[in-house]
Amino acid sequence: MAKCAICERAVHFGNAVSHSHRISNKMWRANVKSVRVKVNGGTKKMYVCTSCLRSGLVERA
Repeated sequence: MAKCAICERAVHFGNAVSHSHRISNKMWRANVKSVRVKVNGGTKKMYVCTSCLRSGLVERA
């Protein structure tokens, strides 16, 4: 799975608990996109989560 290059957000794991309290494994995936980004005057392709894109931490190329 991909990890955000800015905030390093990635998947995390836990338990899914049903109404009858049966427990199974669950995985929450971060909303990570492959984006072309301006870095040091050039462009670079990296994985960035959508919350970093919306907050303006990254300038798209």
